[in-house]
Amino acid sequence: MADVSTLNTAAVGSDAVRPTLAPGPRGRKPKRVLSRRNIMLYGILGLAALYYLLPLYVMVVTSLKGMPEIRLGNIFSPPVEITFEPWVKAWAQACTGLNCDGLSRGFWNSVQIMVPSVIVSILVASVSGYSLANWRFKGSELFFSILIIGAFIPYQVMIYPIVIILREMGIYGTLTGLIIVHTIFGMPILTLLFRNYFASLPEELFKAARIDGAGFWQIYGRIMLPMSLPIFVVAMILQVTGIWNDFLFGVVFTRPDTYPMTVQLNNIVNSVQGVKEYNVNMAATLLTGAVPLIVYFVSGRLFVRGIAAGAVKG
Repeated sequence: MADVSTLNTAAVGSDAVRPTLAPGPRGRKPKRVLSRRNIMLYGILGLAALYYLLPLYVMVVTSLKGMPEIRLGNIFSPPVEITFEPWVKAWAQACTGLNCDGLSRGFWNSVQIMVPSVIVSILVASVSGYSLANWRFKGSELFFSILIIGAFIPYQVMIYPIVIILREMGIYGTLTGLIIVHTIFGMPILTLLFRNYFASLPEELFKAARIDGAGFWQIYGRIMLPMSLPIFVVAMILQVTGIWNDFLFGVVFTRPDTYPMTVQLNNIVNSVQGVKEYNVNMAATLLTGAVPLIVYFVSGRLFVRGIAAGAVKG
């Protein structure tokens, strides 16, 4: 009996000193990185990226070549000797009609058009969207419906009436007139974006502020604006892209001295005088598209956040 008790005690002691093993891994088995699904997915994405990046590559390498190298005909080959002379000529020397000062004048015209148009349209649209979402008044839904219908009316239908209105106001052909046009035409879609975004925010915040005695502008400035950075970035990118890339309004509502950059680009590319300088044309195109690209790449993550946070919600 003593031997049995001794063995039991030894067994208990050995169990006490035996280390406790950690439990094994739980959950689903991780998927292989090179699965058939991933190969197909990344293959399609790679082809799509190649499809869109190939023209950009051709534009960049062509803009860095001299005309003798371009005449060899291999548009996909990298430049043998890199030159920035086409960029300098596109910016400061290319002829855009009667003037031969390149895109520089059109660039500053576009900046003067874009900055006030973006600021005014976003501020007015944000207040309008905030009002329609949180301070509904009698007839607000009808007003909102009319506003949205206006967003889908083709611009070409309203060009002539707007020309008459601007002429009677004495601002036809000026940058001020074009700024007003861009501001008005940006209002419907921006109001829709802000209205849907503010409607997606917790209603309890608005009610609590009202109980505390906050008014229209206090709630807008202290509660809504700090929470609305993503949707403001969405609106800014849409307006910057739309206004900077606009050609129709620029050529209709301005004169040669106030042409925006896109109209001057058209004059450079479609010039029928002299030798066709493809390197200068490509450099001018890249310079014209640089601003919207920079804005998007700098704030692209906030753009996606704004869209996902309520820009497309009803």
